[in-house]
Amino acid sequence: MSRLGFKSLVYHGEVCLGELDVIPVTEKCFLFPNNEIRIHHISQQSERCPSLSILQTISPFSVRCKLESSSPMEQSHLINLHASCFHEVKTAVVLIGDEEIHLVAMPSKQKKFPCFWCFAVPVGLYDSCLRMLNMRCLSIVFDLDETLIVANTMKLFEDRIETLRAWIGRETDPIRVSGMSAEMKRYIDDRLLLKQYIENDVVMDNGKMYKVQLEDVLRSSDGHERVVRPVIRLPEKNIVLTRINPEIRDTSVLVRLRPAWEDLRSYLTAKGRKRFEVYVCTMAERDYALEMWRLLDPEAHLIASKQLSDRVVCVKSGKLQEIFIECLPRWHVPSKNGNGNR
Repeated sequence: MSRLGFKSLVYHGEVCLGELDVIPVTEKCFLFPNNEIRIHHISQQSERCPSLSILQTISPFSVRCKLESSSPMEQSHLINLHASCFHEVKTAVVLIGDEEIHLVAMPSKQKKFPCFWCFAVPVGLYDSCLRMLNMRCLSIVFDLDETLIVANTMKLFEDRIETLRAWIGRETDPIRVSGMSAEMKRYIDDRLLLKQYIENDVVMDNGKMYKVQLEDVLRSSDGHERVVRPVIRLPEKNIVLTRINPEIRDTSVLVRLRPAWEDLRSYLTAKGRKRFEVYVCTMAERDYALEMWRLLDPEAHLIASKQLSDRVVCVKSGKLQEIFIECLPRWHVPSKNGNGNR
């Protein structure tokens, strides 16, 4: 340990750039694993804000530590790294567990002695914020069930109807009874439509017959397997009947799209310009989630097909506290050789 702090070797990939002193800024000293500062990649350029301003805003901590050189020898590789990050408004990123340590190049009175401030943020957060700032395009995260859609299976219909019957039997307020009775009638009517669809692949509505249309879709965005789903659309009612697994009729669902969804979707893509980067975060099963989103965005204007694997995120039940982390936009992070994925 020097008089300034712990000495640590700095690597970019497998190349040793030199040695810096890790200077603590709080009583609890932050240390890099094995006293080695291993830079994983260099961040994107910030086009609108200084890197320091972004990290001071999004980091849950203040500066974790500072890095300075006390070597009497000129360390050209570190000087070049500092100059590049400083003038191009980039950061050097060290990955430690589920955190990124961003090395921000700070002004130095002596050019031969580079100085960095270190900030810790969750993996992916800095790149996500940077992309939004650079593109002037915010991210928006949608839920599915009871938000954009209301989907019911036969079992769910039966449970809802029985629950409403019990509530109506205990209710004494005639206005509330009237409201619950109307809701129960809608469930009964919708259940009849779903029953016809399950049994015959046909529904009768207001004297008109609707037959299934076979729609060829990807079963999962992670592969190339395609599946043909039997679908019936009742656009005047914002209803779609679909089957998550076409071979199993019990996976049939009746889906009601929110009436205002078309207006919202039009706004999100108004004038041919995407105003938001769209993500979906749900506790539903993946095949179900992908099918529900396909019904909402059939032409893939909001989320391109090749982006579905990253942008439709399914969170396990009981893990609601992880939704923020899971739904962070997942941008490509270069590997050590510059062409891998995170």
